[in-house]
Amino acid sequence: MKRPAYSCCGNINRRMFLADCGMGFTGLALGALLQRDGIIRADSPVGWTLPDGKPHFAPKAKNVIWLFMLGGVSHVETFDPKPALNKYAGKTIDETPYKSILDSPLIKKNVMEVVADRKMMKTIFPMQVDHRKWGQSGIEVSNWWPEVGSCVDDMALIRSVWTTDNDHGAQLQFHQGRHAFEGVFPSIGSWVHYGLGSLNDSLPQFVVLGETQGGSQVRSHQSAYLGPQHSGVQLTVDPANPLPFASPGPEISLSEQEREFQFLERLNRLEGVQYPNDPAMRARIKSYELAFRMQMEVPKVFQFKEEQEPTLKLYGMDNKTTKPFGEVLLTARRLVERGVRFVQVYHGDGRNQWDAHSDLKKTHSELCAQVDKPIAGLLKDLKQRGLLDETLVVWATEFGRTPGVEGARGGRDHHPFGFTVWMAGGGLKAGVVHGATDELGFHAVENRHYVTDIHATLLHQLGLDPRKLEVPGYKRLEIDFGKPIKDIIA
Repeated sequence: MKRPAYSCCGNINRRMFLADCGMGFTGLALGALLQRDGIIRADSPVGWTLPDGKPHFAPKAKNVIWLFMLGGVSHVETFDPKPALNKYAGKTIDETPYKSILDSPLIKKNVMEVVADRKMMKTIFPMQVDHRKWGQSGIEVSNWWPEVGSCVDDMALIRSVWTTDNDHGAQLQFHQGRHAFEGVFPSIGSWVHYGLGSLNDSLPQFVVLGETQGGSQVRSHQSAYLGPQHSGVQLTVDPANPLPFASPGPEISLSEQEREFQFLERLNRLEGVQYPNDPAMRARIKSYELAFRMQMEVPKVFQFKEEQEPTLKLYGMDNKTTKPFGEVLLTARRLVERGVRFVQVYHGDGRNQWDAHSDLKKTHSELCAQVDKPIAGLLKDLKQRGLLDETLVVWATEFGRTPGVEGARGGRDHHPFGFTVWMAGGGLKAGVVHGATDELGFHAVENRHYVTDIHATLLHQLGLDPRKLEVPGYKRLEIDFGKPIKDIIA
């Protein structure tokens, strides 16, 4: 006799019950197991199946560390220096050879936006830091990045990225590929989680590190219609309590918790006798076991005492300015080393914003000092361990900053028309620059790339075809898929 779809107590759908009881940390494990055991497939359209956890073609990378600077880093003071800003400093855009720059057909905008742009560009603002050529490749990087500058021979810089959101919803757009007004869509980390199987069943496949402000940042690592099991799991860089939302509380010992899991397992196995062919029940039993294993395994990631002193210094752990972000990036390395597929790292909370509407020289110089050594340390550490070849590191921000000054306190406004992203490792070319903005850093004019081209490049290196990840009922636009940047792929 077929088992009824509803229970006898409250008309609760059995599959919904499993989802409800699996919310939170255990639910992420349960969702993945339900998918793996074929439970979710039961409701899928005929002829369509979920990804099987295998790449679509031979991958060149296994893991991703995604470094995202919140607020909008000035490209012209970091990885796309523009000496012409110094030459024309103090002049209006109409007093330069580039007076037609705001009317470029590369940008679709209305009359009010043109007026706003001319006001924004009233006075050309000089670069706030000097720059130089670095490495054998001679790539120009600002002097605020001496440590990362020393790593340019391992990097591929894309100086022609553009987006369309001129406000901080661009954080969401960068991760999901769509303007925030269009709705909520799966993040790039969620697509990776959805498409590939786990390399370590005792750790989450998609981990989020660093402070966020909520809003766009939180949505930037969520999975939308793919299901909550594919959202990022936030960890706190705190060896004592890295999973506060999953902890049973200080009053519950590990031995007590283990006994609770054993008791729940016995109850589930009793029901398993009554329903021996129920794969959902088997998945639920596994989820309890997996949740417990994760609570045992995650704290080990933060045992920095296992690291040698030179490694700690490489990340800047001996300096109070660089230590906080150094701890985050050392954690990222330890996670990918243990098989975590995607580690998303944020920098720039409410106190330390890259959103330099004023005092850009002060704020950017301080923020660069916080992250420069840790990021370089991450690249060098991955390389010396032989992990950079299989780990793709992405450095990004939601947009750049304007060539013109904003206000009277030396800042730059939001600028989505052209900015820089760089990538390293994971089967990409090293020591190369791709694309360009004009001499003032206003437009991406050469080999222009919408943000989803970054996604497509990342997915390609992981062996995934985004078109084969489509979900029935959720049609994606052509621009959502992006195109791999072939010129930077080795």
